[in-house]
Amino acid sequence: KDPHLPVAVPEVPSSPSHEFPADWSIKTRLLFMSSQPFTWAEHLKAQEEAQGFAQHCRATETNLPQSVQEPKLSTELRCAFQQSLVYWLHPSVPWLQLFPRIGADRKMAGKASPWSQDEALQQVLMSDWSVSFTSLYNLLKAKLCPYFYVCTYQFTVLFRAAGLAGSDVITAVISPTTRGLREAMRNEGIEFSLPLVEESRTRKQKNSEVNLETEVAHSLEVVNSMEDGEEPAPSDDDDESFSWLEEMGVQDKVKRPDAISIKLRKEKHEVQMDHKPESLVLVKGTNTFTLLNFLINCKSLVAVAGPQAGLPPTLLSPVAFRGGTMQTLKARSINAKARVHLAYEDIFSLEIVGPVMPHSLHSLTMLLQSAQRGAFSAALYTHEPTAVFNTNLDNASTALNKEAIHKDLPTCGLHPRTLDQLSQCPTLGKSSIRFLEMKDYAYTWKS
Repeated sequence: KDPHLPVAVPEVPSSPSHEFPADWSIKTRLLFMSSQPFTWAEHLKAQEEAQGFAQHCRATETNLPQSVQEPKLSTELRCAFQQSLVYWLHPSVPWLQLFPRIGADRKMAGKASPWSQDEALQQVLMSDWSVSFTSLYNLLKAKLCPYFYVCTYQFTVLFRAAGLAGSDVITAVISPTTRGLREAMRNEGIEFSLPLVEESRTRKQKNSEVNLETEVAHSLEVVNSMEDGEEPAPSDDDDESFSWLEEMGVQDKVKRPDAISIKLRKEKHEVQMDHKPESLVLVKGTNTFTLLNFLINCKSLVAVAGPQAGLPPTLLSPVAFRGGTMQTLKARSINAKARVHLAYEDIFSLEIVGPVMPHSLHSLTMLLQSAQRGAFSAALYTHEPTAVFNTNLDNASTALNKEAIHKDLPTCGLHPRTLDQLSQCPTLGKSSIRFLEMKDYAYTWKS
């Protein structure tokens, strides 16, 4: 096989491993199943709940033994469970479900939204939101927040601190995007790339004699000269690319593409990828600060009509930030019987509902590893527009001084093992983990 071609993600489970790859998609629901009961996760005492909140706020590192003998009696396990369910949200509107935002109009329809017709109230909400967004970015820059999400009604942005996902600088990935949004970002001077388009273009270049990059560069030159009011001048490249027609003696019968048709073809290609995973945009380094200001002032960030009109985007974070509200994922255990061969066996399940961020998924699996004696399985339900965040952005520097970059990250509020997992380069591509299983303390997964 050609080592340069991208590796297809197998449908069959991976080979057993002591760690599963980082999954940067947001999950809406997790369903854990085990032959051991989940009674330890039920009816937490007031003291355990309070202790769990305190441990979260103080970023207390909990290290459980490989196997907890009596999970139901382990206060340490129950406090750590509460700790792993905490997340931070802005804005907080108790009667509205603020995640997911893409495709949420039907769920929000008919709910009270006093700001939808009140411009003054909308301005107050946006002003408050801008303060919270800026606070999160400052925490990220100081490596006191590992990552956070901005969820608008049309697209989602994932900001990651330097040192995460194999990058030596702050990164922001936006998906899905439209040509209009990309144009607006260019106009603001934000430098960005389209990693999936570039990867596809590289593949095509390797498999085809036509150099697409030259064609696009040429079309851009033509477009620029037209904008300056000049007539497009025939280039040598053009003559070379059509010289084979002359050899066949049919050059007069074939119409060469003019500048306008080249521009239309390019625009059609740009619009065709709108709203698709391929439209993923990557912003790096200092450009992320320009992106912050762009988003704060971007008019299309907030819906002007419909159930989400006037409501600022949802900010989701693993750590506290200015204006953030502490929330907890909802957990409930269910007991059922499943038919195995000719008999019925007890199957125990634990359901977690809410915006499950990457660190929560990892924290929960670490607890279950100890509580369920190294054997459990999980069905993971992904918020599909965020699956593409698992794309390997291939931006890790080879001379990357990882020690220097990771020096300050331990203060970002994550468990060292979780931080280690999220520091690795993403390997899942455009897909996400759908099924995770642990047997004898080793993971296999399907994406």
